[in-house]
Amino acid sequence: MRQESFDFLQKYLNNPSPTGFEKEGQKLWLEYIKPYIDEYFVDTYGTVVGVINPEAEYKVVIEAHADEISYFVNFITESGFLYLRKNGGSDPLVAPSKRVNIHTKKGIVKAVFGWPAIHVRKVEQDKAPTIETVYLDCGASSKEEVEQLGIHVGSVVTFEDEFTVLNDRYYVGRALDNRIGGFMIAEVARMLKENDKKLPFGLYVVNAVQEEIGLRGAEMIAHRIKPDVAIITDVTHDTQSPMYEKKTAGDIFCGKGPVITYGPAVQNNLRDLIIETAQAAEIPFQRAAATRATGTDTDAFAYSGAGVASALISLPLKYMHTTVETVHKDDVEHVTQLIYETLLRIEDKQDFRYFS
Repeated sequence: MRQESFDFLQKYLNNPSPTGFEKEGQKLWLEYIKPYIDEYFVDTYGTVVGVINPEAEYKVVIEAHADEISYFVNFITESGFLYLRKNGGSDPLVAPSKRVNIHTKKGIVKAVFGWPAIHVRKVEQDKAPTIETVYLDCGASSKEEVEQLGIHVGSVVTFEDEFTVLNDRYYVGRALDNRIGGFMIAEVARMLKENDKKLPFGLYVVNAVQEEIGLRGAEMIAHRIKPDVAIITDVTHDTQSPMYEKKTAGDIFCGKGPVITYGPAVQNNLRDLIIETAQAAEIPFQRAAATRATGTDTDAFAYSGAGVASALISLPLKYMHTTVETVHKDDVEHVTQLIYETLLRIEDKQDFRYFS
């Protein structure tokens, strides 16, 4: 990876972008992608779209989502402790002893997830932490002091953990789900520009908001763009770590390439084009099967309007929805390359219908 790309990746991942409050991360992403696009627009809730060939009638989307899981302050006790609600799929099990940032109009307030010491607990009666039992301590001794810091019900809370590299092989941090996807589609736009590739269609590079609470940003922007084709990238579970049941979760490896999904929302001809592209370009890939839905923005695009030919290219990831989400460097490069090479094979007004 070139140094400028790595620097952006690190800055982008470290910047908080909680669901519903993605603005600052979106501004960073837009500034990075501006040199590689012809124009852009931002919708009411913060989804950003970079456009190449905006005058073209035939429209192709490449998309990732920008938001990360987080918490809301929900209740402040008289003694100054904070209880929370989830904003997306936050896992209270990983919360105790973690440091957090509470976002206020006065700036960041530091806090920690407190937890009673092992000395004072009856360990044999321990239960897993839940949203009802985890709490924040921001160093205040009263509700009034908490409020003086600028904290109120509805204040957003994100984990403090930042990006790192593990064994010169893995990228690790919070919110790789799915800002790493935003990074990859931005790199595709850069590669098209720097390699002077002229596409015969309009390309819409979409960094959508609010995926973590129901694919909401993708739903809105799909109706606005009305694309003909959509290629979505998101993360999927590496299943090699302990406690995965491969009979139900599949057999997916970090480091063995992009994951191409089969399922009702995935348009078969588009998926096959992606597979043929991987084979022709000698890009390693893996396969996965979805059930009724992929659970990603693919579903929102596929079923929008009169139906959009949509496919999902996933990045294997360890430890999803924790502060140590982990992906393999090679997979990041290969997902980026696969999206890029696929775009070069899509023809203007290509008809992906099964028959006509």
